[in-house]
Amino acid sequence: MLHKIRLELARCSDFPEGSAAHGYELVAPLAKDGRFDAREWKTVHDQCTVRRFWDGEPEQRGMLIHRRNDWAFSYVPDQDSDDEPIFKLDRHVMKLGEYVSITEHDGAQRTFRVAAVE
Repeated sequence: MLHKIRLELARCSDFPEGSAAHGYELVAPLAKDGRFDAREWKTVHDQCTVRRFWDGEPEQRGMLIHRRNDWAFSYVPDQDSDDEPIFKLDRHVMKLGEYVSITEHDGAQRTFRVAAVE
């Protein structure tokens, strides 16, 4: 079953309280336990989208993709340089308050908090 998941920047040195103005909204299949469902992704991958919102920057829209050994957000098809790997997506539980790490375009790995799951 597809879910809409909102990730917001967790506490960090630049944002000691975190930031609701910096993050991602993604659509992805989740199993009943809240874990990402890779098997289901194979049948609905064309519906697994991402929207990156970052205060002061234009929003970006892309897809959730599977690469050799990991999962990533991709904004330009068939171009690896824009991909943002998601640390161990297949092991995370997407429930309120949980955390996910994403390596962004600038090469920095940032932590995001699950703010909503619909």
